[in-house]
Amino acid sequence: MPNIIHRSESRGRAEHGWLHSRHSFSFADYYNPERMGFGKLRVLNDDVVEAGMGFGTHPHNNMEIVSIPLSGSLRHQDSMGSTQQIRAGEIQIMSAGTGLTHSEYNGSDTDRVNFLQIWVLPKNHNIEPRYDQARFDSATRQNRFQTVVSPDGEEGSLVIKQDAWFALADLDVDQSVDYSIHKKNHGIYLFVIEGRVKIGDEVLSSRDDMEVTGKSSLTIQALTPAQLLVIEVPMA
Repeated sequence: MPNIIHRSESRGRAEHGWLHSRHSFSFADYYNPERMGFGKLRVLNDDVVEAGMGFGTHPHNNMEIVSIPLSGSLRHQDSMGSTQQIRAGEIQIMSAGTGLTHSEYNGSDTDRVNFLQIWVLPKNHNIEPRYDQARFDSATRQNRFQTVVSPDGEEGSLVIKQDAWFALADLDVDQSVDYSIHKKNHGIYLFVIEGRVKIGDEVLSSRDDMEVTGKSSLTIQALTPAQLLVIEVPMA
């Protein structure tokens, strides 16, 4: 199957004054029947929250929720008793399971926070809710993929309750990196956080994405310094 590319400007948009959000898939008031998710990946929101503002207490259930701050920090509080700051360089995962409530606010009164909010459908419903977060050394992903989320905690990654893998890479100009899938019939979702990269004959720029199915690996070459996120998920 051919790779499917979505350009940054094609994403859904939400402007709420305190929140500036770009939706890779249908979410809230943005509905596109052709953008309902990618396999078990359901949501990827690129959110900017103004200083001192945030999402008030709201519920979730039966969803794996991953938050990746790109700049600034988030203040997280949930009904399991967790109160944390999540800063750029750290990643949080929350298994909503049977249900929980939480809030997310900008951890600064002066600076914006930009973070990726990602939802993955769980492997099993109604599990016990859980929460975890960790800091990952950026030097470990220089010109290679660093696994940050996985089903088994490989390489010190956070555990997700789905056969899914998240990996980050920071590439220097002209460097290439290969990604190989862990399981047959999985798909690869590539999100370019920053920079420009080349995959085959295609060039992707900041916030573009590519959906790859029917292939066991992907080779990415950096045309500029680049930051990449790969999410591997079951397609069935």
